Amino acid sequence: MAASLKNLFSILPHFPTTLSFSLSLSLSLSPPRTHFFVGSVLLLLLPLFFCLLPASFADTSSDAAAETLVSHLLSTSATASCASRGASLSAVEETEKRSPRDGGADEVGDVNSCDIFDGNWVMDDSEPVYRPGSCPYIDDAFNCFKNGRPDSDFLRFRWKPYQCQIPRFDGRKMLKMLRGKRLVFVGDSLNRNMWESLVCALRESLVDKNRVFEVSGKREFRTQGFYSFRFLDYKCSIDFIRSPFLVQETMSRTLRETLRLDVIQDSSSKYRDADLIVFNTGHWWTHQKTFKGQNYFQEGNHVYEKLEVTDAYSKALKTWAQWVDANIDSNRTRVFFRGFSASHFRGGQWNSGGNCDGETQPITEETQLAPYPWMMRTLESVIAEMKTPVLYLNITKMTDYRKDGHPSIFRQPEASRGDGIMVQQDCSHWCLPGVPDSWNELLYAILQISGYGSRSNNPWISGLFQ
Repeated sequence: MAASLKNLFSILPHFPTTLSFSLSLSLSLSPPRTHFFVGSVLLLLLPLFFCLLPASFADTSSDAAAETLVSHLLSTSATASCASRGASLSAVEETEKRSPRDGGADEVGDVNSCDIFDGNWVMDDSEPVYRPGSCPYIDDAFNCFKNGRPDSDFLRFRWKPYQCQIPRFDGRKMLKMLRGKRLVFVGDSLNRNMWESLVCALRESLVDKNRVFEVSGKREFRTQGFYSFRFLDYKCSIDFIRSPFLVQETMSRTLRETLRLDVIQDSSSKYRDADLIVFNTGHWWTHQKTFKGQNYFQEGNHVYEKLEVTDAYSKALKTWAQWVDANIDSNRTRVFFRGFSASHFRGGQWNSGGNCDGETQPITEETQLAPYPWMMRTLESVIAEMKTPVLYLNITKMTDYRKDGHPSIFRQPEASRGDGIMVQQDCSHWCLPGVPDSWNELLYAILQISGYGSRSNNPWISGLFQ
């Protein structure tokens, strides 16, 4: 159902030409001279080589550093042979000093054949990456602690893949990886959920919390759909751009609203030069006007009297894919697509009395999960045809277990709920802290294992992202 890590990329970079150049140079020499030449070059380059190693090696044990180094070098030399079978991630051992949440070193198993999105939720007594009530940037609708949710067991679960272990989230390490970078979340309010989670998790790692500030705030978001935080000491920004369909919603002179399936949303100019982009779209395709598909979907000057939402979604994703292939420089920008986040409404939908309050434990049996969403199968087929490498964050299954993690009635303060009044419950979004923190832990793990941000001037290490 979900692709393993080695199959997450649609395309991998070509093997560097430097290796073939060095081989032809050495082979052109006679054998004795070759040995002498190679040995001399290695001795001369050895100090430079260690100077160029990522800073993260400095804090690791010698065994772990050697293992990490070998994995990176092997990933460089094996890129050509791996191009036809997907990305290869070697084992990495985390030995750096842990935060209180970490509780010790986690060994990352053989992720080469591990699907990190296939696993289960396990009890974990370590602290959340940020404490409930500690982050001022959480929307009230996601702030279940502020809104009076009395239970906290939903914060005690950690996602664990079946076949391997992933490193725990470390805010300082991630900020180092993001130094001088711009990470942008583009999509609907579920991506805003993930964006706020990451901003809060990174902020928690700062000694001086005043070293993060709003570049643009709620006023700009209301008018421009853009929100940004900047971490001063790392010169990086974490942004959110509202684009629930990824394609352009328009209003005609007759005030008729249509969705242009053939035009990317005009906010795309705000993120095309970002260093990392996390896209998503999904939940707005289940809303009534979208799902009915009557006089709403448009291509060119033609408005479809009726178009199935499955066809419309496919057309929109292909428009997005074509835009990415034509406008994103994959040598600079890393593209992610976050999959569909599960909802857990009982007895109706979000606008028809659906509810999920009273849920305090996750689903435990995989047989109780919902069928795999059709939207994700469509997404997977579109990504497979793209020339730009896209890493698919397939969080659908891991969210389907978590019927306990939604705001439900705690989407608003108790005083606003009133007595005896039916409250519209939120069983789509997630409490913060909560489930989206684990999405960011997976994002962090992928970036760390791939060596992202550790070799800006280091030709020896390629990692996954080239």
